[in-house]
Amino acid sequence: MTSLACVILEVDDPAAAERFYGTAFGLGGQVRLRASQAPSTGFRGFTLSLVTSQPGNVDALVDAAVAAGATVLKPAARSLWGYGGVVRAPDGTIWQLASSSKRDSGPAGPEFDEIVLLLGVEDVRATKRFYVEHGLAVAKSFGGKYVEFETGPGPVKLSLYKRRGLAKVAGVSPDGTGSHRLVIGGDAGAFTDPDGFVWEAVPQTASL
Repeated sequence: MTSLACVILEVDDPAAAERFYGTAFGLGGQVRLRASQAPSTGFRGFTLSLVTSQPGNVDALVDAAVAAGATVLKPAARSLWGYGGVVRAPDGTIWQLASSSKRDSGPAGPEFDEIVLLLGVEDVRATKRFYVEHGLAVAKSFGGKYVEFETGPGPVKLSLYKRRGLAKVAGVSPDGTGSHRLVIGGDAGAFTDPDGFVWEAVPQTASL
């Protein structure tokens, strides 16, 4: 089964980004950093989500991110599906902090259970077919709106969402040009998908 070992964020200042992610989220090998000056404006077409077990953890993650220099795009709040908020890291990456629960069940802290990479794509069905042809198995699919892949024991999960819908969830305009500033590392090989997202061959060594 195809697994995602990590996501590689291309940033202007890797040292500053490393300080942010270590301080805000305690991330290690799951999110790697690479220097890049590639032009990129507006929405980069993806978000990363930290999924946690309860609302208090969401609040703690938002507070830690803001204290480390993030900007709030959507304040944490209840919704039909649970509880969550959205922040933009200093390097420009958009992070969703979310829980399917609406009630705390224990002491809260800046802890999370999994990382989900959501790619905003123009044609969900076509991109799903592309990834299936590259060895990914579909775990859940809701027509042309959303796809979740089965990525095994890897530390990063992968989903597809309509680009405009994902931008709305993130609280930003869907317009954007230039580099995604993202490389996906996994054992599916090296390729570029229909929406320009680049994959590199990376062995499965990272863990939560």
